[in-house]
Amino acid sequence: MTPLLSTDAVPRSQRLAYWTDMICNVYVQLGCDPVREGDTGNFEGSIRQHTLPSLDVSVVRSGPQKVMRTPGHISRSSDDCFLVSIQARGQGVVRQDGRDAVLAAGDFALYDSTRPYQLLFDDSFEQIVLKLPGERLRSELHDTETLTATTVSGREGAGHLLLGMIRTLREDIDTLQPASALAVANGVQSILVAGLQTLPAARSPGLSSLTAYHLARVKRCIDEQLADPSLSVGSLAAQLGVSASHIHRVFKSEPLTPSQYIWERRLEACSRDLLEPRLAGRPVADIAYGRGFNDAAHFSRAFRERFGCSPREWRQQRVQ
Repeated sequence: MTPLLSTDAVPRSQRLAYWTDMICNVYVQLGCDPVREGDTGNFEGSIRQHTLPSLDVSVVRSGPQKVMRTPGHISRSSDDCFLVSIQARGQGVVRQDGRDAVLAAGDFALYDSTRPYQLLFDDSFEQIVLKLPGERLRSELHDTETLTATTVSGREGAGHLLLGMIRTLREDIDTLQPASALAVANGVQSILVAGLQTLPAARSPGLSSLTAYHLARVKRCIDEQLADPSLSVGSLAAQLGVSASHIHRVFKSEPLTPSQYIWERRLEACSRDLLEPRLAGRPVADIAYGRGFNDAAHFSRAFRERFGCSPREWRQQRVQ
């Protein structure tokens, strides 16, 4: 069972300061104030944290408070992550980018650690908080700054699916094997993206059927040739009988350029291979070379930037 962090561990006079340290360690650098004067000595809160590959899941239960991430906090840390607050009980407000998302039970909202935000709770509450690397979500969504602090309903569509998946995950998370945990983390992100894409700010004219066909064709060709270190936009263009500019045009509506997409797919494939029991005896460098990387040091740097740990640390999850 994942340990529970709780203010019960310290005297009442120290609880708010202890709580602030807790949320800074679990999330990002933050400040925290009581909503009402005189509440400092009565403050209570707890956090139970679970870690999946590229996704942290925590359950927060606490009393009234105002949480702030200010420009000063941002200047003192290099955290680049997205957080998603899923309201499980009570009501909360996520404030960022000039918008307020009011969350009732079942609703969720996104916020970005690279810009100031506030979380407001006028009464006791419970939230499930997801934390994932910034670049990972930006690779899936355009213009994320237009999607922050906007309520996504958990009563229908992708929001309802996400809520159901998170509830099930809370029950089973401590029993998941690493490969299964990776699949679950990817599934949670996919449903999260689907929910955010329902917001008005995310809606854009759909691809024509011809463009969608050409995009799928290019992506299929990339996936079939990840092991080839010479794979490039130029080589794809030659194989498909089109120009390099044509490939760039069909990717125009995508969050990633064609070259970025190739590297992203290679890193994702390596992350799966490193957790595959059948490949446990294969050196990390061989796995990287098998997915088209030709420089072990570059692979290690790119992997750490993408997943927040080294390839060896990632692989170690398989035996924990």
